[in-house]
Amino acid sequence: MSRKRRVCGASLKARVALAAVRGDKTTAELAAKFAVHANQVSKWKKQFLEGAAGLFPDGRRRKKEESSADEQELYEQIGRLKMP
Repeated sequence: MSRKRRVCGASLKARVALAAVRGDKTTAELAAKFAVHANQVSKWKKQFLEGAAGLFPDGRRRKKEESSADEQELYEQIGRLKMP
């Protein structure tokens, strides 16, 4: 008989990644504690560190999609004003 694969939720992945980033315990210790493979601990830690910059976006700059939509709307308004 085959076993069903265990599906890990986002909260478990975040807890494991945070524990790995803290560095208090080794990867093997964390894997045993959370009952996951050591490679998963390393993978989730790497994903966490790569995505951490996205948690703090720079709000000073506007995204291109927003500015192009606003620009298109302004051109439409100018066109309506010029036409009698």
